[in-house]
Amino acid sequence: MTTAEPRFVLVTRRTRLDELLQRYTTLDQARFYVEHLGADFGDYLAEHAAYEKALKTVAETLAACGRVQRIERNVLPTFVFPPDTLVVALGQDGLVANTLKYVGARPVLGVNPDPKRWDGVLLPFAPRDLPMLIPDCVKGRRPKRAVTLARATLTDGQVLHAVNDLFIGQRSHVSARYELAWGQQRERQSSSGILVSTGLGSTGWLRSVLTGAAGVEHGNETDEAQGLRTKGLAWDAGELVFSVREPFPSKTTGTGLVFGRVNTQHPLTVVSHMPDNGVIFSDGMEADALVFPAGMTATIDLAAHRGCLLH
Repeated sequence: MTTAEPRFVLVTRRTRLDELLQRYTTLDQARFYVEHLGADFGDYLAEHAAYEKALKTVAETLAACGRVQRIERNVLPTFVFPPDTLVVALGQDGLVANTLKYVGARPVLGVNPDPKRWDGVLLPFAPRDLPMLIPDCVKGRRPKRAVTLARATLTDGQVLHAVNDLFIGQRSHVSARYELAWGQQRERQSSSGILVSTGLGSTGWLRSVLTGAAGVEHGNETDEAQGLRTKGLAWDAGELVFSVREPFPSKTTGTGLVFGRVNTQHPLTVVSHMPDNGVIFSDGMEADALVFPAGMTATIDLAAHRGCLLH
């Protein structure tokens, strides 16, 4: 960043209390709803207060250093980030991951609003750290960590990126039907869907899928799968990993192609056989999904760019 006046985009998220107030309008109605379910409304208030305090600190620190534009998480898919912008995400790990998906190669600084509440693998800094950090960030002196992104490209040109993982399957819990192609292998399948994980996401949903499969196999797990399950991939790995969830064998569907690595030489191709409710979504964001109807082809590979996290 070399501009005379630094520019910042501050990405925020709604707290649980914000979401309740949007639904129930008043604090008393929100309190009644939560306490009627037997939950502690005080925890909602404490989380909200901590976030508001952190937001005030971060916003004031950034404003003292340059121009600040604040946006909420829900506008990320349509927001046009200005060039030479430092993006600051204040929230949980999911907010940082979702932000990385839309900022291109711009650096992202993850800030933990409540270190006592959130572990924050992608949130190495607290609001109080910013006065020391921002000058170094603006001058490009902070260490950077590259993050490999996955990419799904449909026949009609639509593209969806993922920081953690892509899910390909049915919107509901019925079986997904498709034809899978990887390298020289091709197979029709019926399953609970396909998960394609990045290095960053390899210790999340993918680990859960592999752990379940290892339990069913009773010790017959391959060394490759065990290594992924226990250690995951590097965040900047030049490959993705796909795993088919609960493949079903039948006269017309197979279970021979259920696990593999995707790289620039070996993309994954999926042809939908789902007349209704076929989708591809990333990072658990079902609301921001690609429709994947019968006859549509999706090519899964590495994104052309990598995300950039400041450390």
